[in-house]
Amino acid sequence: MTDIFSSDQSISSSLSDSKEVDAELQQFLLIERERAKIQAQIHEFSDICWDKCMDKPGNKLDSRTETCLANCVDRFIDVSLLIANRFSQMVQKNSGNF
Repeated sequence: MTDIFSSDQSISSSLSDSKEVDAELQQFLLIERERAKIQAQIHEFSDICWDKCMDKPGNKLDSRTETCLANCVDRFIDVSLLIANRFSQMVQKNSGNF
């Protein structure tokens, strides 16, 4: 009889451990998804800004090209933050209706 009881405790402990691992795995996957989104956005910025600012590739960037690239990326970041803030405001506004 004690073997069944200890077996039940072992199963219960395993289930608890499994739930903790699942939660950790979910958190890890969420972080990795966000990291992938940021990487994709950086890649997109690089492509767009490269096409916009690079006339002809050389051995090094001239000051005009460097400034153009910096401004281009800054504007994309500004727009991304604006959109994220606007979306957040909309979610907060709509959550009050429920």
